Amino acid sequence: MGNTLYVIPASHPSMAARLMLEAKGIDYKRRDLMPVISKGVLRASGFPGVTVPALKIDGEKVQGTGEIARKLDELVPDPRLVPEDVEKRIEVEAAEDWGDKVLQSTARRIIWNALKRDKAPLASYSEGAKLGVPIGLAVATGGPIVALSARFNEADDRHVKADLEQLPGYLDRIDAWIGKGVIGGAQPNVADYQIAPSLRLLMSMDDVRPAIENRPAGEFAKRVVPDFPGHAPAILPPEWLQPLKATTT
Repeated sequence: MGNTLYVIPASHPSMAARLMLEAKGIDYKRRDLMPVISKGVLRASGFPGVTVPALKIDGEKVQGTGEIARKLDELVPDPRLVPEDVEKRIEVEAAEDWGDKVLQSTARRIIWNALKRDKAPLASYSEGAKLGVPIGLAVATGGPIVALSARFNEADDRHVKADLEQLPGYLDRIDAWIGKGVIGGAQPNVADYQIAPSLRLLMSMDDVRPAIENRPAGEFAKRVVPDFPGHAPAILPPEWLQPLKATTT
């Protein structure tokens, strides 16, 4: 029975699942879905939830990067994604949980707010995707999807300004984890795969990349995720970016 991974193009958790499958040497078929429309497809496909990544593997349906990581460790124990050593696992799972609940949402809100302002970069974020319709058509008709995605993810100005104010502290936290060896080791773990794709999504934005790329977090992200689709030119109001500029001076 073939393995199928349901993703949204340029989705950072989807990228995490792809990288984990590849690290394990597990073959899979990738199915690209449009944002928002993906929810109905996943329900129709028998998944209990409506979020990506969603994986059909070994006769089971598994959703979310955390559940996928643990299922992959069960099927292919080496290389481990979740450390067996108890102390190491506690640290890694704490970083994984923060990456899932805090950083992932932050990156998602910032990019959807930017795309709501300028939809032109959408085509670049769909690079390599097979959506069943021409990319140009998908982008041209994507206005309602962008608007709904921004609303579903609370990507309003108030939340995104707060996200940008907090981002320097988040980067300090990631740098500290790298320095301590919780993430950034020779063999990526589940926290590496949870955090690095979110950083790479943020780094696809000219507004945000300068605050990340030259620090340990940026080098770590580029090593774990060598390629990430999409490029957004400067879009956000310059005054929102002052907290980030302070970290690059």
